[in-house]
Amino acid sequence: MGFCSAACCKLSRRVKYLFLLLLPLSVLAWICLFSGGSVKSFTVFSAATQALIKKENTQDLANLGTSVAVRLMTPTPRTECPKKSPLLQGAVKLNFEPSLKVKDVEGENKRVVEGRYQPLSCTARQSVAILIPHRNRERHLLYLLHHLHPFLQRQQLHYAVYVIQQAGDATFNRAKLLNVGYLEALKDYTWDCFIFHDVDLVPENDRNLYVCDSQPKHLVVGRNATGYKLHYKGYFGGVSAMSREQFGKVNGFANTYWGWGGEDDDLRIRVELQKMKIVRPPADIARYTMVFHKRDSGNEVNKDRMKLLRRTPLVWKKDGLNSCKYQILSVERLPLYINVTVDLGKP
Repeated sequence: MGFCSAACCKLSRRVKYLFLLLLPLSVLAWICLFSGGSVKSFTVFSAATQALIKKENTQDLANLGTSVAVRLMTPTPRTECPKKSPLLQGAVKLNFEPSLKVKDVEGENKRVVEGRYQPLSCTARQSVAILIPHRNRERHLLYLLHHLHPFLQRQQLHYAVYVIQQAGDATFNRAKLLNVGYLEALKDYTWDCFIFHDVDLVPENDRNLYVCDSQPKHLVVGRNATGYKLHYKGYFGGVSAMSREQFGKVNGFANTYWGWGGEDDDLRIRVELQKMKIVRPPADIARYTMVFHKRDSGNEVNKDRMKLLRRTPLVWKKDGLNSCKYQILSVERLPLYINVTVDLGKP
């Protein structure tokens, strides 16, 4: 008669619907194949929808229509990481093996790329830049990185480690190096939080969270060198955390502290001048092991530190981030950290 039977037409319609469904799915498969994408990055279906998809009855597939394929191609927004990471272990035993090598630490942290890491399963609550001032402390740096990377990963942070190397043989200037680290890190990303971290202090407890609070935070309540007691009242050195807004508000560190001592007290005064309050984690959590060493040549005690501290209320607005002059010699994006080598000039 030239016309399909009812059964034939019904079958034709089912084939048409099936084709309309499979075509977008095929396109998706090719996209994933050639872009290196992962099926995990796409929408997770409900149990009911998955059951429908698995059914062999073409009428069920036809009823779903192309909406399933459209949903497949919709990226899934990841949920925010929990306030308390389920990966935390608390106090961990630290080791400082003389045989430890850079390749060992790289092998243990394969998901760290050019010093950066972010969790896969959720979106980190804060993006954190770790700033480490450095010169001639390669062994200390290796020990710190060995423990710090897994420590930060268990906290489910999006982070990057910046090591700011002072070139030349001029007197060491920790404060200015940290200003440089802050300014250079912001060229990479708009970090929420900055951790100012001495290279010889290794955290013992991963519940000591490397995130910023509503007030500047001091993370070293105790260390082995002081019997795990606060070094002195008002101490704000070693490891501290400040948000981008907080650090900008105090104009960063002073650039004028050449040699050991004074710059962290200067920062504390700046914080107090802005009516901010320093907070600390509980003493049983904020514990560090200090890797012992002799006083570095070129980092002798700053004999002018007390005189400089008395001038802080008068000069903080013009001595800091807004007056930090330096010359970047190189930026190397190594597997475990971003190495920034800088010429700070001379006192």
